[in-house]
Amino acid sequence: MTMVIKVYEVDRYGRTRVVRPKAEVVPAETVEPSTEFPACRCDQREGGQR
Repeated sequence: MTMVIKVYEVDRYGRTRVVRPKAEVVPAETVEPSTEFPACRCDQREGGQR
């Protein structure tokens, strides 16, 4: 199964500009753990992690 992705940016006035036109992509079967967001290190959280 493929997906379609289109990359664009929005300026502070709400205008959009296409950065990359539509392209078909194949979703990854697995995702490496290193691509996950890191744990929260905010001082406001108990223990510094969420």
